[in-house]
Amino acid sequence: MQPWNIGRAMICGAMLGGAAAGFKLFSPWAGSHSLTAITREFAGAALAFALLCAVVAALRNVIARRLIWPAAR
Repeated sequence: MQPWNIGRAMICGAMLGGAAAGFKLFSPWAGSHSLTAITREFAGAALAFALLCAVVAALRNVIARRLIWPAAR
């Protein structure tokens, strides 16, 4: 077992956040938005999901390092 790559988790989280913002903004019931509102929504969602995924990956690495990997050696 290897530790999760936090950078890769951040990139995947940013892509997930962008997809979530796209679904939210371009849904039929969303109405029209200005370009700045769309940019802020995409940036905010991408940043939030990237940070969330990075924290989860780091937490998984800490838990695995302390609880799982010492027992496997």
